[in-house]
Amino acid sequence: MTRVTLTALLLGTSILGTAGMAFAQDTTLTIESWRNDDLPIWQEKLIPAFEAKNPGIKVVFSPSAPTEYNAALNAKLDAGSAGDLITCRPFDASLELFNKGHLASLNDLAGMENFSDVAKSAWQTDDGATTFCVPMASVIHGFIYNKDAFDQLGIAVPTTEAEFFAALDKIKEDGTYIPMAMGTKDLWEAATMGYQNIGPTYWKGEEGRLALIKGEQKLTDPQWVEPFATLAKWKDYLGDGFEAQSYPDSQNLFTLGRAAIYPSGSWEISVFNPQAQFKMGAFAPPVRNAGDTCYISDHNDIGIGLNAKSANADAAKTFLTWVASPEFASIYANALPGFFSLNSAPVQMEDPLAQEFVSWREKCKPTIRSTYQILSRGTPNLENETWVKSANVINGTETPEAAAAELQKGLDSWYKPAN
Repeated sequence: MTRVTLTALLLGTSILGTAGMAFAQDTTLTIESWRNDDLPIWQEKLIPAFEAKNPGIKVVFSPSAPTEYNAALNAKLDAGSAGDLITCRPFDASLELFNKGHLASLNDLAGMENFSDVAKSAWQTDDGATTFCVPMASVIHGFIYNKDAFDQLGIAVPTTEAEFFAALDKIKEDGTYIPMAMGTKDLWEAATMGYQNIGPTYWKGEEGRLALIKGEQKLTDPQWVEPFATLAKWKDYLGDGFEAQSYPDSQNLFTLGRAAIYPSGSWEISVFNPQAQFKMGAFAPPVRNAGDTCYISDHNDIGIGLNAKSANADAAKTFLTWVASPEFASIYANALPGFFSLNSAPVQMEDPLAQEFVSWREKCKPTIRSTYQILSRGTPNLENETWVKSANVINGTETPEAAAAELQKGLDSWYKPAN
């Protein structure tokens, strides 16, 4: 069926009156995105599934290169030429688009009830009153391990910190494997796979994160310093020369079977699956003591919103409601193992490693990275500074207490809690 723009539709109906309404014209929606790697998934799986149930609405996925997306999207929005649907980065970038009037409120969108407050937190106003993107997927932090190595050494999957360090000691003593593959050269790994991975166990996830934003807790409080102290103990298990080891180096060490444990996250699944020639498993961040509540960083990564100036708002909302459905969640999560649906409805994962990561949601409390919402808007940037301090602590060049004090001093220099 011929695709026409809304402008042409309006022109036709104004000239032909009721006669023009006899034509059943398709509405075409365009999606702006930075995920150009996902083009085949959208074209072959997602869009056909939607169009089959929604005749009369056609969808075009039109991605930009990831590094160019923000600038290209802003230029299109300013020029009035952006697509109907906007793929949303988490937190401040999308909040800025909403504040500029580029993204519409989705508070009344059917399907938004399928998402928890934590799931929506990356695409809300600071007060939580307005949500402007449908949450699509998150990534979950944890540890991926070499099952063959664990079986060979008779190591059980650790659930407590004592068991975790006992396992590392046993691996180190045996000498066949580097206990843990992580370097500090690229800095961000030390924070993302280290501090933000194990930290929620100490600051109790959302309880601590929100208290930090409110000014009720400080980074110099014990629950924020202690994760650094635990990270300092990792140094003995990272192998020789870890200080000069890059992120790709760490990936290679693990997938080549030279390291037993990889502190990481679910985003590695689709990368590791075709490379590793051994069985892999995953375990959640260990709790401090048996019976403690476990916490996971289930970090919001991608959402999708409505261009406030879309000429096809009704059709776009129909699409967004479908994105909020369990059907979309299942297709998307299985097409991209390791990028997990944020929908409250359980999704049956086909990939066994993905199944393991997502199963933690049933027993652990979710949170997001502590530095991502509000606290990294100023200078010094708390997220980037946490990279540096985490690496310093692991390298042994800075004490946990000194690192925390510097982070709090930097935050205090520009951030004043609203209350």
